[in-house]
Amino acid sequence: MPASVPRILVDADACPVKSEIVEAAKRHGAHVTMVASYDHRLEPAEGVTIVQVDRSDQSVDMYIANLLQPNDILVTQDFGLATIGLAKRARVLSNRGQLYSDRTIDFLLESRHESAKRRRGGKHSKGPKPLTDEDRQRFLQCLTKVLRGLQENTSM
Repeated sequence: MPASVPRILVDADACPVKSEIVEAAKRHGAHVTMVASYDHRLEPAEGVTIVQVDRSDQSVDMYIANLLQPNDILVTQDFGLATIGLAKRARVLSNRGQLYSDRTIDFLLESRHESAKRRRGGKHSKGPKPLTDEDRQRFLQCLTKVLRGLQENTSM
């Protein structure tokens, strides 16, 4: 695969926007690698490499972390993996279309830590809201904007 072809790496275990990723990748000539544990069934698609790893706790994250390169696009809702992606100079976005940055990831990690402390103390949270059509559209717009930005930078 030529270096100028954008790569999208997907933490696919719980990713609800896989079809949107494939759609955007086709339109922009990007290659997609979806990584999931063997517990998840992934559908093959043109331009998509599927990697299945064992079900241990961090297998997907470690596989992706070892594959990531600068200017790759990483789609994950895992803040720890997002931090690794940012450190490797990848573009990192959530499945709701939030583009992570060095400025925002610290706040998100601290919020996650505080929530874990509350849960250990017996407090229960509701969990994330269900993904809406608006969330899917926002994700697709964000991914498209990132892909266009990468293409403009490589065509100069």
